[in-house]
Amino acid sequence: MFTLRFEETLALIGIDRAEARNAVPLAGWRELAVICETISNRAPDAVLLRSEAADIFSAGADIGEFPSLRDEPAQRVAFREAMATGIGALAALPMPVIAAVDGGCFGAGVALMLGCDICVAGREARFATTPARLGLSYPGSDVARLVDRVGKGFASLMLFTGEAIDADRAVAAGLADLLAEDAGAAALALARTIARNDGGAVAALKAVLRDPLAPGHASAFDARFGSAGFERRMTEFLERKRG
Repeated sequence: MFTLRFEETLALIGIDRAEARNAVPLAGWRELAVICETISNRAPDAVLLRSEAADIFSAGADIGEFPSLRDEPAQRVAFREAMATGIGALAALPMPVIAAVDGGCFGAGVALMLGCDICVAGREARFATTPARLGLSYPGSDVARLVDRVGKGFASLMLFTGEAIDADRAVAAGLADLLAEDAGAAALALARTIARNDGGAVAALKAVLRDPLAPGHASAFDARFGSAGFERRMTEFLERKRG
């Protein structure tokens, strides 16, 4: 379902279930959590999440499993917790995570994208939060991320109607951050740009962005001046300036 490979100082997560339009089964969410643990241990400079299938990012959760959720209450809890664990692990990664969205991004696929820090949308990208069409709701953590991205009004519009929005509208609303002819190539270039900066500094910035009012940011800011990364990069800067 999900694949992982490392390229230079980047981690590349692939969504690879083309036969099901990249729909994510319960086991897939758990697999994503394990992949994120591997990434955290390897500590790359940035992570790229992209589809390995043409014309689809993800159709969302695997509705083929939904009859069991209707008939077995315990499975409902397992499904909700597995999805929260996978997306939560992605969102909790300390380094930047970039989603490249080409084609459809629907239902839980939007929740998956929202677990990333930056979304690059291709021209043919389409986004829709569709649970109400199936008589379902959306997990609270995913609604919170959606509201954080686009505001309560636009989040309400997406959730209440279930209608798809195109890439231009997604960027205008703040759901996606960049528009590109080739989302995968643009997202990879962006990840490489980020990787040229100091990884510790970028991780510190992500921590502040995640929760600006959390205690400890002031001391973390001060500590960067004593870091090896600052010493090396400041020395290089001064040498270039003298040269």
